[in-house]
Amino acid sequence: MHLPLVSIIVPVYNSEKTLARCIESIINQKYRNTEIIIVNDGSTDNSMSICRKYAKQDPRIILINKGNSGVSDTRNIGISNASGEYLQFVDSDDWIPKNSTKSLVEKIQKTQCDMVIANFYRVINDKKAEKGHIDTEKVMNKKQFLSYMVKAPANFYYGVMWNKLYRRDIVTAHRISCCTDISWCEDFLFNLDYIRYSETFASLNVPVYYYVKNKNSLVERQCTLKNIVSMKIKLFESYKELFESIQLYDEHRLEIKKFFIARAKDNGIGYFDSYLFKMVSGRKNIFKKPS
Repeated sequence: MHLPLVSIIVPVYNSEKTLARCIESIINQKYRNTEIIIVNDGSTDNSMSICRKYAKQDPRIILINKGNSGVSDTRNIGISNASGEYLQFVDSDDWIPKNSTKSLVEKIQKTQCDMVIANFYRVINDKKAEKGHIDTEKVMNKKQFLSYMVKAPANFYYGVMWNKLYRRDIVTAHRISCCTDISWCEDFLFNLDYIRYSETFASLNVPVYYYVKNKNSLVERQCTLKNIVSMKIKLFESYKELFESIQLYDEHRLEIKKFFIARAKDNGIGYFDSYLFKMVSGRKNIFKKPS
């Protein structure tokens, strides 16, 4: 069986306490044909030293050190340096089970789809809970995939990049990148762009990721009214364009509108939703039915 190269991209910023666990989980994957692109985003702690230690041990590691510019630009640099057929993302606070890459690759090769989306574990202290949303493992076209997505438009399952496997040729052909204009939920915008240019999707009902819920994380610190308003407006507009592109917006207009009052279970979006919904509803054209 053809064993395609997978580029695993790891953005790093001040992660000295969790970084070793993260990198070891990647280098110990059962699937071996990988390049591990670690991009240090100007860390001020011991993260870079840890990265250098592992880069000396494993020739698959490509280590990039740069000044601090944020996670979006850091991921984009990782993508621009990737040469794999597929892209996988891992955050330095988290880790992946040994069969993560293998399971994703086997699924995408078996189905020949454009994207695989998988279950994950949410970890809080010593407790973990499996999270997922799509129950079928059949290949879905874009309309079928979006019919699941619109039922839970703010769900981490759809928004994050680390529970998915992407085809790099789609990313490069359409110049898809992480948005640097916002510093929160930029991965959701990446996914909406990627879905727009993809035709087939497959779900994997096996957890491929351990996501650590951390109250002191960057996501939690950036949970401000200003960021929530900016992020949700951008995301809604992308949602609207995506559904309009396949003539599904009229059918799901009310469901998409609910994105503004949907609370993502793994972050703080819900805290300001009542205010946000009133504010956005005042924008005369944002929910207007296309003529």
